[in-house]
Amino acid sequence: MNDSNGKSTEVSVIIPTFNRQDLLGETMRSVLDQDSGSIQFEIVIVDNNSADDTKAFVRSVAKEASGRIRYLLEPKQGVSHARNLGIASAQAPILAFLDDDVRADPGWIVRIKQAFDNSPDIGFIGGKVIARHMVSAPAWLTREHWAPLALLDYGDQPISLVSPHGIGLITANCAIRKSVFEKAGLFKSELQRAGDKIGSMEDHELFERFLLSGVKGLYLPDLIVSADIPPVRMTKAYHRRWHFQHGGFYAIHRSEQIESTNRGRLLGVPAHLYRQAAVDAYRYVKHSLLNMSDRAFGHEIKLRFFAGFFSRRVRDHRLH
Repeated sequence: MNDSNGKSTEVSVIIPTFNRQDLLGETMRSVLDQDSGSIQFEIVIVDNNSADDTKAFVRSVAKEASGRIRYLLEPKQGVSHARNLGIASAQAPILAFLDDDVRADPGWIVRIKQAFDNSPDIGFIGGKVIARHMVSAPAWLTREHWAPLALLDYGDQPISLVSPHGIGLITANCAIRKSVFEKAGLFKSELQRAGDKIGSMEDHELFERFLLSGVKGLYLPDLIVSADIPPVRMTKAYHRRWHFQHGGFYAIHRSEQIESTNRGRLLGVPAHLYRQAAVDAYRYVKHSLLNMSDRAFGHEIKLRFFAGFFSRRVRDHRLH
């Protein structure tokens, strides 16, 4: 896609969405209002079969956006399906990803373009996802429990990403060269978030696969988006459910870090996971008896992860 002066699109911003018309507007506006200078960008909205007025809303905004917004429909339910359609349809060599409930900082697109221009050997980048309002957060909800909130902050220094066993990024705020997808493949649908599923790990697996294929990444602390955290995500019930389902997705994924063991298995579950579960069970009981509820909860969610992993692996074991 070219602008009126014939300049090619340099960055495609891909935003999958599902029944979040009220939040999507702020996300789109945060991109349209970017201090992008001469950088040519497009916004690709991928409607993942929404039942609200997303289609009409996006098209109404697009009329005032000088051709920068494109609407696509992906009827196959699941965020990986939506992102993969966006990748296939994007016009630019740099693909930037946002979730439909975040707001990009004003210099977001410029920082993305500069990062890739300055580091031609880098295949993907990511940055901070910070909370806009967490004044009512309970005391137990520390940084240790950020994963279910989809928040990310590794500090204020850039970090090179070269090991699949190091820190990870999330697609609420990242950018990837389109050529990397051509080399290493797209998002995997079996690990995706769809319907009321939570705890998915399509992001984790994607970046792990990139690194295993030799693609280098970079964490940039000044690449920032912000998000409101729904009250439901700040409950222990939500975190228990998230970790249980996350364990199930890990069982599907068969991560080398978990699976590479020569010390036996039972019902398809590596022995070291049983040992860790026993330790967590002991510590959960101990801290519960000592009325140390926050520390007990930390071990409880690890047990929830194990339970999710175990139940999924036993189900697969019986099928085979």
